[in-house]
Amino acid sequence: MRLNDDLAVLALDAQTMMGPSVLNLAVVLDEVHGPVLVDTGLPGMAPAVEAALAAEGVSLKNLSAIALTHHDLDHIGALPELAAASDAQVLASAEETPYIAGGQRAQKLPPLDQVEAVLAGMPEERRETMRAVMTAPPRPVPVTRALHDGDMLPLAGGVQVVLTPGHTAGHTSFFLTRSRVLLAGDALTARAGQLQGPMAQATADLRTAHASVQRLAELEPAAIVCYHGGLVQDDAAGQLRRLAASLS
Repeated sequence: MRLNDDLAVLALDAQTMMGPSVLNLAVVLDEVHGPVLVDTGLPGMAPAVEAALAAEGVSLKNLSAIALTHHDLDHIGALPELAAASDAQVLASAEETPYIAGGQRAQKLPPLDQVEAVLAGMPEERRETMRAVMTAPPRPVPVTRALHDGDMLPLAGGVQVVLTPGHTAGHTSFFLTRSRVLLAGDALTARAGQLQGPMAQATADLRTAHASVQRLAELEPAAIVCYHGGLVQDDAAGQLRRLAASLS
């Protein structure tokens, strides 16, 4: 879906740990610097991402960069294939870089010697899938540029890097300053156009995540794209202010 001249949202069906879902990737459009994909979906989703890009008139080979909000599997799962096929730069916060580049085990995964104990508490039909997730993470991919809070990417009139930790240690949101669209990743969720807070059960540090919501409210966005829940346009800034107040 083309939201405006600066942004397209790629809503892709996926099967997640929680069941059927829709993942809302985004593409920042810039004729001078080239398009930038934000997040990549789960392992195996590269063909679906490529097809969705093509539907928006974007060739995978022409991506200038892939920007990542954080290192959870549903955000970096298809990164190895997409990065190899596009030769795009890979952008992520300095805090997330060790997880993506392979220096550290994913923040929310149990230690390897505890995996079987964790699996024992899950329904049997999910154990094999989760065993693979917990023991065979995606191939490490070098991060070309480590991002820092306040960086401004020269795309689409300026894309502000906003560090929004809590969901993970270095979770990052992106704010398109010209169109005032906030790409919130997992810092926020939504349901049927109504904004909600971060998913408590999937958030490493909920108190810090709530503080990040307070910070995002200061941006006064005209629209918000949540990775889980999609687009929020109706009084987006007002919804975000009220949510921030409720979490304070």
